[in-house]
Amino acid sequence: MADFDVDLFVIGGGSGGVRAARIAAGYGARVMVAEEYRMGGTCVIRGCVPKKLLVIASHIHFEIEDAAGFGWTIPPVTFDWPTLIANKDKEIARLEGIYTTNVEKSGARIVKTRAEFEDAHTLRLGTGEAVRAKYVLVATGGAPNHGEPIPGIEHVISSNEVFHLPELPKRIVIQGGGYIALEFACIFAGFGSDVTLVYRGDNVLRGFDEDVRAHVRAEMEKEGINILTGCTVNRIDKRAKEFTTHLSNGSSVASDQVMFAIGRHPNVANLGLEKTGVAINPNNGGIGVDGFSRTSVPNIYAIGDVTHRTNLTPVAIREGHAFADTVFGKRSLQVDHADIPTAVFSQPEVGTVGLTEAQARARFSHVDIYKTDFRPIKSTMSGRDTRVLMKLVVDGTTDRVVGCHVVGDGAAEIVQVLGIAVKMKATKADFDATMALHPTAAEELVTMRTPTARYVRQAAE
Repeated sequence: MADFDVDLFVIGGGSGGVRAARIAAGYGARVMVAEEYRMGGTCVIRGCVPKKLLVIASHIHFEIEDAAGFGWTIPPVTFDWPTLIANKDKEIARLEGIYTTNVEKSGARIVKTRAEFEDAHTLRLGTGEAVRAKYVLVATGGAPNHGEPIPGIEHVISSNEVFHLPELPKRIVIQGGGYIALEFACIFAGFGSDVTLVYRGDNVLRGFDEDVRAHVRAEMEKEGINILTGCTVNRIDKRAKEFTTHLSNGSSVASDQVMFAIGRHPNVANLGLEKTGVAINPNNGGIGVDGFSRTSVPNIYAIGDVTHRTNLTPVAIREGHAFADTVFGKRSLQVDHADIPTAVFSQPEVGTVGLTEAQARARFSHVDIYKTDFRPIKSTMSGRDTRVLMKLVVDGTTDRVVGCHVVGDGAAEIVQVLGIAVKMKATKADFDATMALHPTAAEELVTMRTPTARYVRQAAE
């Protein structure tokens, strides 16, 4: 080891890189972590955590509206955006401090600077210092992608800037149809903004179950969100403080802000990867890795969004832990990327795990669908026009539940637990044998007895 300054050099202080650094240091490795922005990465600083705080804040609007049906008379209320943002910033700073402290307690060293490869073992820091590392882990995450340049693109904000707006926009146009676009559309609508969502596809949430997509869109439109599908933004004009967004269908929308959430790309640029021989995956633009997160260069590994496999924080954390266990703990672990539960914190919330109906029908010869759509007990008193969707997708040959989809309050919490059952290969009979917990919405998942649809693939003649 005399030829190396450290055993492990981690580029990126996000959730995955931090977990890898801490576990490796726990095995006795000499570890250095380079982070040029803020410890905590996208999730903590400008992603999942601040987003969820804004989601919670926006939901209070609905709680206030629903209160009257339960006998509460609430005086006229006011909302102050700067107070929310300031309190959000305090919480993010607290979490950033925890991330930093935990890394330092593990024995790893943090350098607050950029790091770039000079060769497969040598990193050049922004301070000018060169560090020789036996192993290097790239955990630089991803960044918002605005797509092809269009006139006025300089006026567009992304999911980075949206957390630091000085005031709440009264009108906002959001282009995109995935997690981030829907979540912020619902956040701003919850705060009373006039929201227009523009998406090039035929419906939002591409890749999700078709019933989920239809249900979420209908619920969002009930809350006044204007969803325009089958079109894109062509040009954005600015006059004083007002923006005019011109769409491919010939229409235009006036607003106070324009946000793009049309995808993210891996942070692979300007790292010096070309000096190392690390291969980029031609299919997704991320760093190519094997099941152990190893790149085409034996001593260089990559985890999380920079690989563009499954871009979720818990996945990056699991990959970072498995890397440290494999390389420094000699435990040889691979991460299983199947049946990962995920949520969209829209209004209403989406939780899903396993296969969609379409995926199951393509994979299995016999598929049973159990689906229910009902008015939740709360809305019977509040008068809110909303419905819950619950759906189970079952392999009809083995009776195994291969997909669970929930849209409604608490969907993410429900699906986190459902994820255990799906991972354990629970059958529909196991669900049926589970006693219902009454009165809950989730009891519907164990009381659906009759398939609402049954598909049997005909054998080829």
